[in-house]
Amino acid sequence: MQNSPSPFDAITPANTAQKVEDTAVVKVNRDTVSTLVLAMTAGLFIGLAFIFYVVVTAGGHDLPYGLNKLIGGLCFSLGLILVVVLGGELFTSSVLTLTAKLSKRVSLTAMLKNWGLVYIGNFAGAMLLVLLMISAKHYESGHGLLGLGYLATAQAKLQHSFIQAIALGIMCNIMVCLAVWMAYAGRTVTDKIIAVILPVAMFVAAGFEHCIANMFLIPMAIITKQVASTEFWAQAGVDPALYADVTWSQFVFANLIPVTIGNIIGGALFVGMTYWFVYRRPALKRGSDA
Repeated sequence: MQNSPSPFDAITPANTAQKVEDTAVVKVNRDTVSTLVLAMTAGLFIGLAFIFYVVVTAGGHDLPYGLNKLIGGLCFSLGLILVVVLGGELFTSSVLTLTAKLSKRVSLTAMLKNWGLVYIGNFAGAMLLVLLMISAKHYESGHGLLGLGYLATAQAKLQHSFIQAIALGIMCNIMVCLAVWMAYAGRTVTDKIIAVILPVAMFVAAGFEHCIANMFLIPMAIITKQVASTEFWAQAGVDPALYADVTWSQFVFANLIPVTIGNIIGGALFVGMTYWFVYRRPALKRGSDA
């Protein structure tokens, strides 16, 4: 008698590629309202992860640089864990739906519509969380340390050149989509969580750029700068003029646009197209030759 597969055995790379593609078809064909709601939850989840990152790294300047970043990256992995386990629609992993387009199972129009809906939903979810955290005056926590954390992190992200931001976006979404791809290979929730943690921790620790994470972080910093009281700045001992670059126009043109371009290239091409070419293209060719 042949033994059934162990639930602890990972799905093979070829079958994982098939699973990614099958799931992509489902995602692209999901109704608009459900897609938007799931995208909003994902935007909120990634924002929660950035809050976790800012909280745990605040005041960590006495730690070695790499160690402080590693701790923050491990905490930030919470965001993608929530997305993967709970089924959120995250733009940076939704670009893997290119695999279904390459296999001619969805149209280009349907794929791009899905990308647009998810992107809008992610932004809405991220901004909802920003409004909640601003209303809670979270930036005042730790005697203003958290507010300065948001501002300093945002300021650093807005200093990249356009090409640099694209490159950092490419590297980020290579890691994110590799994490998601490996999660598809898992058979249990534990498998999926373990698969996600280190790739996400790596991209955060290395300072790569994630457009959806920035949809929370940079608006949080912009609005903090706008609403913070004179007492906040006095207590923090910082001149708000230091964060002159933290503006809406800088956010859109110096970060969001180039990082989004990079995220698409890194996820759709470097990961999705690569594994489609290796595993799905030969399988489809064999099917057509049969």
